[in-house]
Parts: sequence; C-alpha cells; structure tokens
Amino acid sequence: MSIFSRQNSQGSAAIQIQGLHKNFGEYKVLNNLSLEVKQGEIFGFLGLNGAGKTTTIKTLLALLKPTSGQLYMLGEKIHAGNYKLWDKVGYLEEAAFYPDLTVSENLDIARRMQGVSDGESVKRVMGKLGLEPHKKKKAKHLSLGNKQRLGLAKAMIHNPEILILDEPINGLDPAGVAEIRNMLDDLAGNSGVTVFLSSHLLEELSKVATRIGIIHKGHLIQEIEMGKLEKSLQKNLVLAGRNKMALKGVLKEQGYEFEETKDGQLKLTASQAVENPERLAELLVQANQPPTMLRVITEDLEGYFLRTIGMVRGTN
Repeated sequence: MSIFSRQNSQGSAAIQIQGLHKNFGEYKVLNNLSLEVKQGEIFGFLGLNGAGKTTTIKTLLALLKPTSGQLYMLGEKIHAGNYKLWDKVGYLEEAAFYPDLTVSENLDIARRMQGVSDGESVKRVMGKLGLEPHKKKKAKHLSLGNKQRLGLAKAMIHNPEILILDEPINGLDPAGVAEIRNMLDDLAGNSGVTVFLSSHLLEELSKVATRIGIIHKGHLIQEIEMGKLEKSLQKNLVLAGRNKMALKGVLKEQGYEFEETKDGQLKLTASQAVENPERLAELLVQANQPPTMLRVITEDLEGYFLRTIGMVRGTN
C-alpha cells in the first residue's frame, strides 16, 4: 500500500484509554484518565510540563506498564508483545537520528528497521515533508526545524495508521508549522491516519488539532472541539471615565456588577454588558457620565488554558 493511499474511515475509535492510573511509588502521575480518539482525527493533548502527557504516551506505546486501567489501539489491547500492532503505529518524541549520516541514509535505515521493502518510500516521505533539498546533508547540520521534519519522516516511513507525536512542532517557524498542519490535515482527511499530538502550548495546538483534551496533574479536565473554542473564550467589557466614583454609582444603579482592574479600569463580565455595550454607553451618556473608553476584550488562548486549569497568568 502506498504511504498516503489509505481510505478515510473516520468515526470508529482508533485510541481508547479507560480508567488509566499510573503511580511511581506513592506519587500518582495519572489519575483515572479516560479518553477516546476517533480514526482520522487530529487530537491535541494539552498540558503543562509535568502534567502527565509523556507518561500517557509511554503507556500507549507499552514503554510503561499502567498501575491500572485499559488501553486499546485499533481495537487491540496494548501490550509490549503485540508486535503486529506496532507496525501500524508511528512515534516521535524527539528527533533521534545518526548525526554523521545524511537525511536519505537515516531514512533508509528507518525503512529497513520497519521492514518496508519499497525503496521509493524514502523519496516519497522526503517530498511530503520538504526534505528533498536536504537529502545529502548530514543530519547534524540540519536546522532544528528540519531535524523535526526528519523525525516525522522516520515516524511515517512505514505508512502507520496512527501517528503519536510528542511536541512535534517544537522549533518550527510559522511557515514550518503551516507545512506540518497541511501535511497532518492531508493524512487525516484523505488517508484516515489518526494523529495524537501533545504540546504544552494551546496556541500551537490550535493551528493543528481538530479537538483537544486538557490534562492537569494527571486528570483529564476538559475536551473541546477546536471549532467550538472561540465560543468558550471569555469576553469582558472594560470601561473608564473621568469620574470613576460617579461611573460606579451609575453601574450599581442600573444593576451592573463590576470589578476594578489593577490599572483602574472597570471590568464587567455579565452577558447583558458584553453583548450590548452600546446600551451601556447610552445609559452612561444619559447619566452625564460618558465613557472615555469602552471596549469588549476577548481572552487569548493562553488565558483560556490557564483559566481552565485554575491558574492565573504570572503566578505559580
């Protein structure tokens, strides 16, 4: 089968994690973690460093034995001895390579180790990842972004049905991120490849993933489709005026709840204010307290992530 010819069968479960616990002595790294990734989906696994992302991935790859819980990929229970399953899985943790060999030599070794008989697979995967111009360059002389591409190419050389990628776009410039996004979209949308990728940056995942799961201190605390994320971003109406005390008085009289920000502005979060700022402006003008500043501010992705895990930006 060609490396990019598999038909898309999105909808069935490609990865299932049920009640996963992982302890190291008394320390609980994963606590009753359950999630499901559909075939053909690009699933982003988001969490701070130390949240449990890498431990989850290592249990998926049977590199760690779970304390309890069940894990399945492609309907098969995961264990180290299930050798046929690993023929269907590609994995990138960090770009590992032979530094004194060229890009094409590294990929040819990966091809042989994966038991791929088609020598043309090296050329195809280099073309797909933009490595063709660097095929004769020694791996140690590649840029960080191209080292990531080489690692991805090695993970893809055997035409896997599932790609598990740990921080796959680390070090890539915006153009490189766009290339990887387009490649993953093509693999998932046109070839039915399931992509499970982890990151600690929501901004990165928002450019690639179709759905994300947020893990914090070993717990999966939220799952959300990226198409619905915009509606989940918190919106605030912020205003200021020449007479702050009078401004507060008008707001209280009209039934608006507010809080004062560190820079002395007034912030309103209620939907009646956020969705109808022109109505509030009209009331203030009628009360002879016209605002000198009034605008709706939408939180950024980092703010949303930190709010979701219960942290405040700039604090521990």
